[in-house]
Amino acid sequence: MTGHVFHPGHEELHGVTVVVHGASGRTYVGRYHERGARGVVLHDVGVHDAASGVPRDEWMARLRKFGIKVDHRTLVVPEDEAGDIERLAG
Repeated sequence: MTGHVFHPGHEELHGVTVVVHGASGRTYVGRYHERGARGVVLHDVGVHDAASGVPRDEWMARLRKFGIKVDHRTLVVPEDEAGDIERLAG
């Protein structure tokens, strides 16, 4: 439902699994908590680094099939690293 806020008083994406595209080329997938001066706060986060040798598309396909391999329970993606944020589409 568009415009529905999972927890009243929070942003629309609060509690939603999102993809954050990093300026460094890293990709972060986790549950969105908030975006503030420090950056984007995510919970249960998987991180893809282009230097890993695994193509991003392959990593995303595996994540969609098997779920997020959690690298960080809570992570703040610094504001200068955090780029576009989108909902994780099935």
